[in-house]
Amino acid sequence: MLNKLILSFALVTGLLSCSYAENPVYATADLSATEEANLLWMVEEEKLASDVYKELYELWGLQIFNNIGAKSELQHVEAVSYLLQAYGIENPSPSARGEFSNPDLQALYDDLLARGAESLEQALNVGVSIEKQDIMDLQKAINETQRADIIQVYQNLMKGSENHLEAFTRQLESRY
Repeated sequence: MLNKLILSFALVTGLLSCSYAENPVYATADLSATEEANLLWMVEEEKLASDVYKELYELWGLQIFNNIGAKSELQHVEAVSYLLQAYGIENPSPSARGEFSNPDLQALYDDLLARGAESLEQALNVGVSIEKQDIMDLQKAINETQRADIIQVYQNLMKGSENHLEAFTRQLESRY
């Protein structure tokens, strides 16, 4: 039942195409160590973005942080979580906000949150920084796989990150 709900969510949000959902050929194949590492990184990186934006929304009350953090980034986490589940990989992300199993991402979260607390301008710059890094990491991960299902999810995540980057950039330009 949970698989069907996740698959339905992925289809409705456009994170997976109908052709993949109807014929999940790739889910039975073994992933390379690089592909698995990228999925594990991406699920926590997307969680990092969501968690940072939620914290910055609570701190600054600027709606962009709520819209992107509570909605879009959460969908990104769920899309990568679906891939982890489809490939039989345990999701490493603790459910608590601001907690990460990867120590590098934990340190990055702590740093970004501290920078975002300095001023609203810095908070918006944190948003720009997160989205730029996410785009670079997604492009790298796309280049390191041939799996159509993973590529499609990553490409959709990248489109979302590009939109988020534009939104944060517009906010900065309109304020400063």
